[in-house]
Amino acid sequence: MSRIGKKPITVPAGVEITLDPKACRIAVKGAKGQLEYEYRPEVDVRWEADERSVVCSIPEAAMAQGQMRAYWGTVRSRIQNMITGVTEGYSRKLEIIGVGWNAQAQGKTLRLNIGYCHPVDLVPADGVEFAVEANRVTISGPDKQAVGQFAAVVRSKRPPEPYNGKGIKYMDEIIIRKQGKVFGS
Repeated sequence: MSRIGKKPITVPAGVEITLDPKACRIAVKGAKGQLEYEYRPEVDVRWEADERSVVCSIPEAAMAQGQMRAYWGTVRSRIQNMITGVTEGYSRKLEIIGVGWNAQAQGKTLRLNIGYCHPVDLVPADGVEFAVEANRVTISGPDKQAVGQFAAVVRSKRPPEPYNGKGIKYMDEIIIRKQGKVFGS
């Protein structure tokens, strides 16, 4: 049985839930924005207004199927992430390490100068914002998946390398350094 799926999701004050069970669609609106999600039809999602909670369930006959329990837990986690996103938001911090390497905000475009002969320009998805200070980029927004995806795209332009330590890395990431070539004996 899914331990995550059976927990009800409490909805804080100031968050509006719009549920359309026929279209398998839920919309969450809060202070940081609005998010929509089309969930799996196998999962039953109910809004309990008197307790201000969202409850997810699957049919009793489907409890033995591992795939159905996975859908159940995933739908519940996605809805929980949406509620957290519109109330608190998500952020990822990146650090650029390299001589002369930097990032600049040019309107809605992030320009990276990271050792190539040309600058790399990246445009985030709707709802995703970024801030640049020195060699640090903070990516934030209400959608956890979109924030993580844009951070991964930025990091993929110059992943950190283990010999010199140059590259773009997450602030909490630890790069295990390797020893270079040793000449002589």
